[in-house]
Amino acid sequence: MNRENPELFGAAPNDQNAGIARTNNQNNARGQDSRLSFEGRLTRGLLNSLGDPPIRVTLWNGESISTTTSNAVVCMRVGSRSCLFKLLINPELYFGDAYSNGSIEVDGDLGKLIEAIYQGLALVRSTGLRSRLTKWLNRSQLNTLSDSRENIHHHYDLGNEFYKLWLDRQMVYTCAYFSSPDITLEQAQIAKMDYVCRKLRLRPEEIVVEAGCGWGALALHMATHYGVQVKAFNISHEQIAYAKARAHVLGLEHRVEFIEDDYRNANGRFDAFVSVGMLEHVGHEHYHELRRVIDRCLDRNGRGLIHSIGRNQPNLFNPWVERRIFPGAYPPSLREMLELVEHWDFSVLDVENLRMHYALTLKHWLQRFENASSRIKEMYDERFVRAWRLYLAGSIAAFNTGDMQLFQVLFARGTSNDIPWTRAYLYN
Repeated sequence: MNRENPELFGAAPNDQNAGIARTNNQNNARGQDSRLSFEGRLTRGLLNSLGDPPIRVTLWNGESISTTTSNAVVCMRVGSRSCLFKLLINPELYFGDAYSNGSIEVDGDLGKLIEAIYQGLALVRSTGLRSRLTKWLNRSQLNTLSDSRENIHHHYDLGNEFYKLWLDRQMVYTCAYFSSPDITLEQAQIAKMDYVCRKLRLRPEEIVVEAGCGWGALALHMATHYGVQVKAFNISHEQIAYAKARAHVLGLEHRVEFIEDDYRNANGRFDAFVSVGMLEHVGHEHYHELRRVIDRCLDRNGRGLIHSIGRNQPNLFNPWVERRIFPGAYPPSLREMLELVEHWDFSVLDVENLRMHYALTLKHWLQRFENASSRIKEMYDERFVRAWRLYLAGSIAAFNTGDMQLFQVLFARGTSNDIPWTRAYLYN
């Protein structure tokens, strides 16, 4: 999967004109500070640190705080003094917890709130001791062999019935490809799988290794429509069981082997390597292990494709998402992704960013999730529903505002001349 996921409180470069406007707004706000309580002044400071987003905060005592002269796009209600203090200590983590348990309520569009925060943060840059302390508090979990299994279990083994409620019919949990924004999610996911296969230029009877196969849709699509043999690795027991059952129903057990094992244990020689939505779970400190797998598995004229959520520059995931939704996840920058291939003399053939395709994919998911929210609440509880609503809405905001990217990187061995002359094969 992709952990295709929002970073609610990131940081981005300064903009001079916007910075001047922010300063003027701060000056206007200071004149009102004398009428605020101690907690109100703390809230004002919190909003200032977030770049003065156009939002209004209402405290438990009815006090209302805003730092901009423009109309607030949304209102956030903070339910208690302890909730406010936690936000001041570590907003990156505790906003998600507070929203999930109902200590924070949002009057208006949750996605607009998060987008407003992103846009405010585009005006500030976190530096100094506070930045170092925040990074230490929010450091990522590990992805050793044992840790990876536990991290994947935390997210993907929630139960197939849960994901069936809001994914497409083939259970594809990665960014779709919309040839037109008007096509259905089902059509866009099939288009994405075809797009990946065309990029890899798969030919009948070739052998493909897939690292992180989800519920098996891509492996089955490659075997059905491109006539290849596939070995697909995944450490999620629920997903592998589902994929094997589908292969049996489709009569593809002789062409697709689903293996419940870590990608690091893949061996053999293959014509193509593909990984869609798995790199986010590898962790940058383990890229050398994935590099070794790719090198030992790809044949002399082998091709590879890696599809992953990413960042414009190296940075951690939002800590709430990393701890509560996707343990151990890390979205790489493009430069970090390219480290996977440059150390073994692979040639990069194509790089594409499908950021807006992922934003639209997530909109489909969130709508389906909301339609099924009553059933999901029965299966789990209200806190679970609120947490996943925040995860999906925050992810849309992250892609819409450019905080998150979706990269596809195509590569081949540097010595191979079996490469296309033009890019026409991608679209024909």
